[in-house]
Amino acid sequence: MRVLLVEDDPALGEATARALRAQHFAVDVAADGEDAGHLGSTESYDAVVLDLGLPTRDGLSILAEWRREGRTMPVLILTARELWSDKVQGFKAGADDYLTKPFRVEELVMRLRALVRRAAGHAASVIRCGPLSFDAQTGQFEQDGLPLKLTAFEWRVLSALMLRAEVVVERMDLLERVYEGDADVDSNSLEVIIGRLRRKIGADRIETVRGRGYRLTAGAPA
Repeated sequence: MRVLLVEDDPALGEATARALRAQHFAVDVAADGEDAGHLGSTESYDAVVLDLGLPTRDGLSILAEWRREGRTMPVLILTARELWSDKVQGFKAGADDYLTKPFRVEELVMRLRALVRRAAGHAASVIRCGPLSFDAQTGQFEQDGLPLKLTAFEWRVLSALMLRAEVVVERMDLLERVYEGDADVDSNSLEVIIGRLRRKIGADRIETVRGRGYRLTAGAPA
């Protein structure tokens, strides 16, 4: 899962990004309105955490512009503005959720995971595909009822495939959700990750669709 974090307070932005990365999110950080508007309009994100009081441009105008452009990624407003009128303006501009500062990182993580899950069309928090299950609220994967140990990159790839199980996920779409914007990506890195996942969940569970990408399947019935 790749998130855009828009926060002009350097200390808070760094701490929040570090906490999200510890939960396996790929995080791009924007510290002003111009950068935030550009990234949200040109990059692919599973969700955006958006402050409102930003240098150069206000967060509400950025959000309204994204929605006019047809950008549909879930947006969680994270701000010190706690008046009811501020919340109404945020939702009218197109926000999906609203969290006021100070906040607990654990709550932010849970809200983001819920937004991403619902945006992918899943009502229940636990998603299943054959013997593999994914608790989208806690981020835990299980294989045949046993916890599955994954690296951060493996988790990002498998969660993207799991949220769209039985559907082909384009290779570029996967790459965009695994790596942060400034990462130096090796051309074969995704194939390496897919190979490791196949060893952990079964070689027949992730199909390669030539020229397109990958598809997670339930596998052949026992």
